[in-house]
Amino acid sequence: MTDPRVLTVRPEPGTYAWTFGGAPPIARIAPGTVPDLFTEDCFAGRVRSEKDLVSQVCEFPYLNPQTGSFHIEGAQPGDTVAVHFASVEPARDRAASTTVPLFGALTSTHTTASLQPPLPETVWIWELDRDRRTARFAARYSEFTAELPMDPLHGTVGVAPAGLEVRSALVPDAHGGNMDTPEMRAGVTCYLGVNVEGALLSLGDGHARQGEGETCGVAVECAMRTVVVVELLKGVATPWPRIESDTHVISTGSARPLEDAFRISQLDLVRWLVRDYGFGELDAYQFATKTGESPLANVCDTNCTCAAKLRKEWLPARETHRGVHARLREIAATLPRPGR
Repeated sequence: MTDPRVLTVRPEPGTYAWTFGGAPPIARIAPGTVPDLFTEDCFAGRVRSEKDLVSQVCEFPYLNPQTGSFHIEGAQPGDTVAVHFASVEPARDRAASTTVPLFGALTSTHTTASLQPPLPETVWIWELDRDRRTARFAARYSEFTAELPMDPLHGTVGVAPAGLEVRSALVPDAHGGNMDTPEMRAGVTCYLGVNVEGALLSLGDGHARQGEGETCGVAVECAMRTVVVVELLKGVATPWPRIESDTHVISTGSARPLEDAFRISQLDLVRWLVRDYGFGELDAYQFATKTGESPLANVCDTNCTCAAKLRKEWLPARETHRGVHARLREIAATLPRPGR
């Protein structure tokens, strides 16, 4: 029997969005809808072998194709969209990672200009075993191989920016976007502040796994089958993207330099503790300083992204974001696991 809440979306080539804001909605959805989505990898599926160099098979700025946008009925500026990731599963048995000329944390870039030439452009194809949930690394310049556990996540999830802006799907900021945080995995709820009518939610950029910082600028990039549950919190403001898991509350910040991204995430966490957990501001600052974790998300995008993370077991037993994470978790548990 078909679940009336589920909206199945399998985009055709040419129907992806490449920006947040400025992309017309492909569907209008009511709060409570369960989108069952296919998302293409950041290369739009064009890097299929070690011979497929990004500079030859991809066309900048058409990277990070997004599935969406989705107009959420009733969403207005000042509200919050809650996106619960019920499942995030690779859609293929292969993934790709590369070095890209003038991109990454350990090379010359367009903004960190120097006389050194770009790093050599190299492609690594990762074999994914979706039954055993492993990703196999094979070195290009030695005989080393390693089988690593998969940890699927979405590098990109966001809404339309404020101020009539249109932002590339390569850019993270207050609207979300290309945050590239490993925290955006199955089982979490992402909170995004609404800036325009309908919010215009999109997501993409699946990673089979990624290290913190995404130092070379590219993760284990793969297409995804992802099921999310979308809810709307009226009258709840969320100035920067937040993530809630069963165990942690997580604030994010995106900016350059990296120190500013760190400051934004830490300040948002302090304000979260004040608003929802009853702390005084200086008490929250003191407590978060002694208990928080600060995992890097990315240090290579147009803006860097940091996370500020705190264990829920150390916080007062209070409800945050109207308890929506627990409710959406219960809904997710009733949904069938997506097929391949």
